[in-house]
Order: sequence, then structure tokens, then C-alpha cells
Amino acid sequence: ADIPVIPDLEDVQEEDLAMQVAAPPSVQVNRVLTYHDLDKDLMKYAAFQTLDGEVDLKLLTKVLAPEHEIREDDVTWDWDHLFTEVSSELVTEWDLGQSEKED
Repeated sequence: ADIPVIPDLEDVQEEDLAMQVAAPPSVQVNRVLTYHDLDKDLMKYAAFQTLDGEVDLKLLTKVLAPEHEIREDDVTWDWDHLFTEVSSELVTEWDLGQSEKED
């Protein structure tokens, strides 16, 4: 009675998996805050003005720059142009250093 028995094929019902549909996963979606929302929350809630309940961040929050002031356009760099520009600046600095040593 303790020995497992392999069932006959006639005894096993054939399962039609093509008609079965899996349940979709349930995922809790958290809303991603925009910079504008974060700025409003930072000034509105005092919880963001202290770190670990000990460090006062009020001075930092007063001088934070708004997003439109720090946003910069993306500029593509050309390696040859950038290398030439940096090397010419270095040569100019080196020449100025040499002329100051001679004086």
C-alpha cells in the first residue's frame, strides 16, 4: 500500500492547456512624483527639513535653485574639437607659467 503506483493513461484525463489563461500579475503601482511635486512637498512638510530628526536642513532648502535655473541643454561633444580646445588651453597656461618664471 505504501508503494506508489504509476497510473494508466486511460485513467489520467488529458488537460487542454490551450484554453486555460493565467491570471495577470497584480502589481501595486506607485505614482512617480515630478520635480514640481517634490519642490512643493519639500517646502510644505517639515519632515523634509530635518534629517534623522537631528540635522536641520532649513538653510539648505532656502537656497536650493529651482529646476528651470539649473536645467541645461544637451550638447554633443566632438572628440577632436574637445581635445584641440583643451590642449590649446593647457599650452596657453604653460606658456604663461614659463613667462612668469622668466620675469
